[in-house]
Amino acid sequence: MENPFDNDSRKGVKASKFTEIDAWINSILYDFRFAVGEFWDNMTIFFRRFRLVGWPRAIVELFSEGFTLGAAGSVFMLVLAIPAFEETAGDWRAQDDFAVTFLDRYGNEVGQRGIIQRDSIPIDEFPDHVLKAVLATEDRRFFEHYGIDFVGLVRAMTENVRANSVVQGGSTITQQLAKNLFLSNERTLQRKIKEAFLAIWLEANLSKKDILQLYLDRAYMGGGTFGIAAAADFYFSKRISEISLAEAAMLAGLFKAPARYAPHINLPAARGRANEVLTNIVQSQMMTEGQVIAARRNPASVVDRDDRESPDYYLDWAFEEVKRIAAGYSNHSLVVRTTIDLDIQRAAEESIEFHLRQHGQNYDVSQAAAVIIENNGAVRSIVGGQDYGNSQFNRATHAKRQAGSSFKPYVYATAMEAGFNPKSRISDEPVNWAGWRPKNYTRGYVGRTDLTTALVKSYNTVPVRLVKNHIKSTKPVKDLAIAMGVESEISRHKTMVLGTSGMTVMDQATGYSVFASGGMAGMRHGITQILSQAGEILYDHSRDRQAPRRVLSEKAVADMNSILVQVPEWGTGRRAALPMTRAAGKTGTTQAYRDAWFVGYTGNYTAAVWFGNDDFSTTRRLTGGSLPAMTWQRMMDYAHQNIELKPIPGIEEALPSAEVVSRTKRARAKIAKSRGNQIGERPLALSAATAKVLQRLAEEFGNAAVLKVPDESTKVSALSVKDGD
Repeated sequence: MENPFDNDSRKGVKASKFTEIDAWINSILYDFRFAVGEFWDNMTIFFRRFRLVGWPRAIVELFSEGFTLGAAGSVFMLVLAIPAFEETAGDWRAQDDFAVTFLDRYGNEVGQRGIIQRDSIPIDEFPDHVLKAVLATEDRRFFEHYGIDFVGLVRAMTENVRANSVVQGGSTITQQLAKNLFLSNERTLQRKIKEAFLAIWLEANLSKKDILQLYLDRAYMGGGTFGIAAAADFYFSKRISEISLAEAAMLAGLFKAPARYAPHINLPAARGRANEVLTNIVQSQMMTEGQVIAARRNPASVVDRDDRESPDYYLDWAFEEVKRIAAGYSNHSLVVRTTIDLDIQRAAEESIEFHLRQHGQNYDVSQAAAVIIENNGAVRSIVGGQDYGNSQFNRATHAKRQAGSSFKPYVYATAMEAGFNPKSRISDEPVNWAGWRPKNYTRGYVGRTDLTTALVKSYNTVPVRLVKNHIKSTKPVKDLAIAMGVESEISRHKTMVLGTSGMTVMDQATGYSVFASGGMAGMRHGITQILSQAGEILYDHSRDRQAPRRVLSEKAVADMNSILVQVPEWGTGRRAALPMTRAAGKTGTTQAYRDAWFVGYTGNYTAAVWFGNDDFSTTRRLTGGSLPAMTWQRMMDYAHQNIELKPIPGIEEALPSAEVVSRTKRARAKIAKSRGNQIGERPLALSAATAKVLQRLAEEFGNAAVLKVPDESTKVSALSVKDGD
């Protein structure tokens, strides 16, 4: 009899059971593998009946590869299309119903926005020759293509190669409308891809008639006008239905280059362009030569208009501000008083134009932007590009470009708030932050140095070491930049210390204005009053604004200003020094010389200047201490003439040193001698005493009680008493 307590016996039983289970699993796996193999063999034998050889197989293989590549291409195209279709989110069909008349800081009318949206003329009321002139010049195959005209694109490329220059464009009306509705004028591959997808999307969602209507209503036509109907009124004082063939040809010539062919600026060029449009009409067989000969012999004339340029970049920004402020108002027909100073605006425009013409080709740079803010927060000037007629994209408020070293003051200000001071010493030596090894511009190092020298000379390793070893995180720097008024998204990546985040020119001017205002933020504004057409005050900045807030302590402001005033004196921004007052600021140059900045301030104004190219191409070693500093100096020199000069907060000595005065005067004389477009001196302003008296009178009138109009009985009584006397 087996002993139940025999351990060896029990172990044998367990081992036998495990062996049986293992054999069962192996059997099932074997049967499954055999069944799968048998099934595969049967399927192989079955499909051998369809095996092709020779040329039929080549065709099948070709279609198979084509299908595979097509599927991969479809996925790739979908990835490219998603960002484009995101632009269509929201009620894009809704047209702005604001009609705004803008005034400058002194109450003079400077322009309008929004009116053409209200007064859009139905396309059925357009004369036939107006539509023919537009289609013959802009898109002859408009009713034949589906958003992208490949035939027209090939024809344009052929003509451009034959002429060895760009004489024809390949964009369709639908593509141009897509750009006007959803995109900017930035010349980038990403924008062109979006434009193509959006053109196809528009063709799928709108009729040809609707597309043409929107295009004719929204295109910029020069002279501050948008839409062909508004242009007809501006240039000829006529309704679009009354336009002659010669006038229609002149209007059709404006779509591609309104600045070059605006008839109130250059009538001979406009007439020459109109003659080309008439030739296009004949070549497209929409009219015969006999039908257009009268228009050739009697070219259009325009009404006499004031040739003063409209501050369009500023007005575009102000219009957006108005729509934000007045979004809840029932009345959208408004008169808006802005903070723009036309003299300063023209000085900023002239300074940018001058330096681009004189030095743009040498530095291989084509665009620039600038913003000037008075230190009470009033935006006095916005220049969004070299020429609004060529490009309505506002680079001052919408282009986000790397700030480079001009971002360093935000880092140093954070350090000052953390207890550092201008004399604090930090090592300027090679630094390694998780594999990132930034180097100085000169590739050399000076060892231990104070923060003043490090910022004035723009060493790279010092701010990196400050954040890495002392501030411990990039978050405080980002938080301070946002508090100072930077609205663009600031990265928290460690490289942000050296200005790799994209910022607008408006961001930079707003942020630096905190140093100039003594540490106060939230003061920037471009609208002082919004009134109804009847004169009712709907918004008043002094009454409805949010109170300014302190974001930097007085000590931190004084420390930063004591450093930044030395940048134009012996640092990287010496070309920005002013002869009449001390200036403070910082240069900035990004990798591969794609962006160059100078952002600075005085006791009166803060200004930011950027130079670069729309396609992000590199310049020819352009730095912030060259053209940006020179442009800043030229326009700020003008802005400070004949005004009461104020000191920079925390700076006891407001006047520049004799050496700086001498150097800047020599540079000033050299510039004045070479000026091709002289702006002269700023008109003599009122004295400080007179200005204070007038300001006090304005305040008293503003606070005075409203006089009540007496009724008729009171008038009779008053007259009787007067007659009796």
